[in-house]
Amino acid sequence: MNMPLRWDLVTPDQLGTMLDDVETPEVWYLDALAECAGKVLARSGNGDLVFVGRSLDSMYDLLGGAVQDADRVLRRFPVSFERGRGVAPDEVRRVREMAAEIGITPRSLARRERPVTFVDVVWAGGTFERLFTLLEDWIDEERETWPAIRRKLRFVGVTSRTGTSPNARRWHQDADWVRKLPASSVLNVSLEPLVWDYLGNSQTKLTWPYQLRRWREYLREAKRDERTRTALAEAVHLVALGRTREVQRKIARAMDGEPALSEPWLRALRSHLT
Repeated sequence: MNMPLRWDLVTPDQLGTMLDDVETPEVWYLDALAECAGKVLARSGNGDLVFVGRSLDSMYDLLGGAVQDADRVLRRFPVSFERGRGVAPDEVRRVREMAAEIGITPRSLARRERPVTFVDVVWAGGTFERLFTLLEDWIDEERETWPAIRRKLRFVGVTSRTGTSPNARRWHQDADWVRKLPASSVLNVSLEPLVWDYLGNSQTKLTWPYQLRRWREYLREAKRDERTRTALAEAVHLVALGRTREVQRKIARAMDGEPALSEPWLRALRSHLT
């Protein structure tokens, strides 16, 4: 695959001596992450989760352990779009190649049973808008059936928790592209501000930041410096925590009160986790 290398942490025997003499970091944000992950699952519309960029790699790791034996599909789509800069034609081709590598094409979208649910941290929604536009143009070029595909696309934005005033504006309320999708196809899950900032801005990631115009520079072996080794220990620990009944129950409890619990797929998933 022509994506930045990231270890498969669900089967970590490939790590060799990478974690020798590295202490397991304390996951101080575990409760908040488990709660957020449970709500993301509940609001996914029974979709296969695709984590955009690198910000929510920790959620990907935690759920990788928690739902390993459940009927769930998790994918990473580690692309980022530069603010204030358009996407060049050769970069559009690169996005399509990357999407195809994880099974997302206009043809597959039109024929799949489950939706694809894109998940990312959100501030103003620019990444989701660009991603939607790229997919829409691709679907139009391939002349696939938009009325069928629009029901297969969902977006869940993880936002920094703020007040619950009824007058508060949400990032998607004035976004034109959102109106092209069915109601409730674009949803939010809030996360404690300190955790949101840590995951989105300051956490050390295992892969290089992936800019489309420089993509060839990132097709090299993963980072192996000391900060990355500590981050790797954190990620491996998250997978292990996700396998524990205690954390699985925390994820399940976060689904309580969600409207989708009236649907068989979420009741079955919650039961599996408890």
